Amino acid sequence: MTTHSKSTGLVLGAATVAMGLIAGVYYIFACCVMPALARSDDRVYVEVMRDINDVIQNPVFFLSFMGALLLTAVSAWQLRDRPYRWWVWVGLAAYALGFLTTVAVNIPLNDDLAHMTDPTAAREHFEDPWVAWNVVRAVLSTAALGCLARALVLHGRISRGTSEHRAGDLSPSGA
Repeated sequence: MTTHSKSTGLVLGAATVAMGLIAGVYYIFACCVMPALARSDDRVYVEVMRDINDVIQNPVFFLSFMGALLLTAVSAWQLRDRPYRWWVWVGLAAYALGFLTTVAVNIPLNDDLAHMTDPTAAREHFEDPWVAWNVVRAVLSTAALGCLARALVLHGRISRGTSEHRAGDLSPSGA
């Protein structure tokens, strides 16, 4: 395995891990956190979501949130001449859409929630759209994770020289 192949594999691997962390965050919100909060009264619901929105803004989460995007973009660039590059590009596109969803929808809803004074009105404004768009970003980041995992497997096969090198075997439609 060449040094270039090792560093390329490391970046792809790091992108895959970061994507898995982010997909996991959105997944756990979709299947556990939000359904549990739905059982709460309006005041508790708003208070807990405000606390979550405050706490999640930390360097560790930011590293994963931005790292998934940046590492995947770097990996896409590094793999631009590889037959399995499309897996990374599709993963990048999926996560970019999820990232934009977060920036354009979920964060503004979080900001609205922070400034509203009536818990009932705040929850009515926030809950349904936030939950729906979180599911969208959970699906997109999970799809991105699947694409990156596939690219990582194909990268490993080619780096070890154990797979057939036909482009048709490595493209999204043929793999």
